[in-house]
Amino acid sequence: MSQPATEQPASQLIDARIKELGDRRGETLARLRALIHEADPEVVEEWKWRGVPVWSHDGIICTGETYKQVVKMTFAKGAALEDPAGLFNASLDGNTRRAIDLREGERIDAGALKALIRAAVALNTASKKKGRSK
Repeated sequence: MSQPATEQPASQLIDARIKELGDRRGETLARLRALIHEADPEVVEEWKWRGVPVWSHDGIICTGETYKQVVKMTFAKGAALEDPAGLFNASLDGNTRRAIDLREGERIDAGALKALIRAAVALNTASKKKGRSK
């Protein structure tokens, strides 16, 4: 089934969000997006929950939310991921999700983030295969 003519592809909506922000939050979101694509060239971009960029591969990897003070990257299954570089700094109390809040002037360790993304993809892929074998 094709998309209605009024619905833009998620990639265009994310492009528009980055442009609309027009500040360091847009730059940060664009940088995170690029790192996600470098880590997983097969990633699927989605637009959910009335305006949240979502990156998926066999399930949601993470979201890219923008707030006044932070750009928040929430990993759907973050609590199940090893985080040796200590990137997770938000949503640490939950049983499932973990997040990275990036404030103005903060930089992200690109290598550590890409490793985290790849681990999230591997977890999703393993969960999907496990579900099929039942």
